Amino acid sequence: MVNRVGILYHPMIEAALTEAKKLQDFLASSGAIAWLCSAWEGEKARAELDNTDLVLSVGGDGTILRSAQAVVPRPTPIIGINLGNLGFMTELSADEALKQLPRLLAGEGWIDERAMLEARLSTPGEEPPPTFHALNDVVVARGPTARLVRIEASINCQHLTTYKADGVILATATGSTGYALAAGGPILHPRSQDFLLVPITPHLSSSYKLVLPSETVVQLRVLAVHQATLSIDGHINLPLAGGAIITVKHSPHTIRFLRIHPQDAFYRSLEEKLKGKR
Repeated sequence: MVNRVGILYHPMIEAALTEAKKLQDFLASSGAIAWLCSAWEGEKARAELDNTDLVLSVGGDGTILRSAQAVVPRPTPIIGINLGNLGFMTELSADEALKQLPRLLAGEGWIDERAMLEARLSTPGEEPPPTFHALNDVVVARGPTARLVRIEASINCQHLTTYKADGVILATATGSTGYALAAGGPILHPRSQDFLLVPITPHLSSSYKLVLPSETVVQLRVLAVHQATLSIDGHINLPLAGGAIITVKHSPHTIRFLRIHPQDAFYRSLEEKLKGKR
């Protein structure tokens, strides 16, 4: 039974707040308690999430990534309502939302559980090392200076290569249709537990892309003199100095999406979404 619903919306899209308020009114008329919060205010959202049964994310895939950061490590399911362009992770269009919500509130639908990555940042002199969880990707890339970075990569404590590149992407199956795809990586089934290692425009260094099993541990060591950047899901961005080590592995946490469309919808809609169609 869904009694309490959180609605996280994109604060820079006027239509997202309008849609969020419509959903709040609908939920109130259905007897549910609904609260609103900008998806960009993660701490405020996290304070509301206790005893919340469901989260509606109103915006696009970027809004879902921020909603996921607020929800983790809770098992609270998310429904994405798309006001953006691609909407790989969203489930409903704005036109569908009010029509389909009664079914979802009544217990229909299925849970689509997605793997995450855990990234631990070790910087000389900083203790304890901070840990992050990514639904889409972990990216180590060049900073504000337009110069290649050198990144030493190891897999399961075995040296792999030293990349001279714009950066390296480690992407989940969910993230395989994002930045990793733009950098030439393959598309994984969204519920795959494998993850990707994809270099970004490598120069005279290894250019192949790797599909890694879930038990793999990847270590990236920044060798560049110039500042690099660590990006988690595209919106947590931290400067990296030379010597920083990022250890990435399968996260113990997952994100759960509540779906109403058939389970084979990913393949049926893939071509349309890749071509930018609605």
